[in-house]
Amino acid sequence: MELRNLPLDKPQPDAAAFVAQIRGERVLARPPLVEYIVDPVVMKPIVTDLLGREWVEPAGDRASLDRSLDNFIAFWLGMGYDFARLEIGLPFPRGSVVGADATMAGGQRAWWDEHRGAIASWADYEAYLWPDPADVDLYVLEYVCSHLPDGMGFITCHGGGIYEHLSALLSYEQLAYLLHDDRELVGAVADRVGGLLRDYYKRILELPNLCMILQGDDMGFRTGTLIGPDDLREFALPWHKRFAALTHAAGLPYCLHSCGYVIPIMDDLIEDVGIDGKHSFEDAIVPVTEFHKRYGGRIASLGGVDVDLLSRGTEEAIRKRVRNIVETCGPMGRYALGSGNSIPSYVPVQSYLAMIDEALDAR
Repeated sequence: MELRNLPLDKPQPDAAAFVAQIRGERVLARPPLVEYIVDPVVMKPIVTDLLGREWVEPAGDRASLDRSLDNFIAFWLGMGYDFARLEIGLPFPRGSVVGADATMAGGQRAWWDEHRGAIASWADYEAYLWPDPADVDLYVLEYVCSHLPDGMGFITCHGGGIYEHLSALLSYEQLAYLLHDDRELVGAVADRVGGLLRDYYKRILELPNLCMILQGDDMGFRTGTLIGPDDLREFALPWHKRFAALTHAAGLPYCLHSCGYVIPIMDDLIEDVGIDGKHSFEDAIVPVTEFHKRYGGRIASLGGVDVDLLSRGTEEAIRKRVRNIVETCGPMGRYALGSGNSIPSYVPVQSYLAMIDEALDAR
């Protein structure tokens, strides 16, 4: 594959221009790049083969951790992003299911247990070992923020949102029962989680070079929200509203990554919560081009190159779709190009590079 633009010889990150694009204050000649997560399996060959750096795995010491974070920054810079994005969060104890996955570096992938959670009763709630936001070591975030080159910003959030932690702690199955049998317990868990995340937010909003919050909270699936829209309005959205208010008070945009069909709560997210942008799009649900035509005058649209296309499509098909998205969404402003969700381990490196290369070539 011929790369016309990568790696960048002289990157010139401009986080201020990126934010102005997201807020609708400017319409850049080329939509900036955005990404939620790039898996290390995809990142590693780019760092070693394209950027010519030695890959370093953290080995429990500060020196190897710092060198791995230097590579992390170099990746985001060399690929043309105006920021680096990294998230960590509170260690909520919860159950998980582990299975084999050859695409993962360790050969395994973990999922939340959808049938059995750590909290199923008030007794469980009282006995649960709730984490303390003050105990979270922010070193990796602080290191990245303090080692960014001039003009480059930082994007972060708490690792996982209100609904995600609610459904993980209770389990999705138990949450469904409790929404009928004991809504007070659901509310208590949601508020406990929300309060802890709020205190965590107060810490991360003090990080230097922070340019945006992009909070993940997957609230939908292919045809609807994972619980009823009214339930989300009661238990999840009020906390997102608080996080958005804290973020806006710090002078930064607050954007939401949420998978699935969340159109039933989109007006709530825009008008009440106050999100500045929406991330995560799937062509089989609502293509980003359709979403941006409908909502682009009110909030930013982030990403949109379908992950299925990136995983299985040809280079020609990927480049064609990137060009179509740029030509459709770019002139309206308030748009940044990237994947529809993230770059998981099973996306071929060459497919990811084709997307970025074509996006950087678009004018």
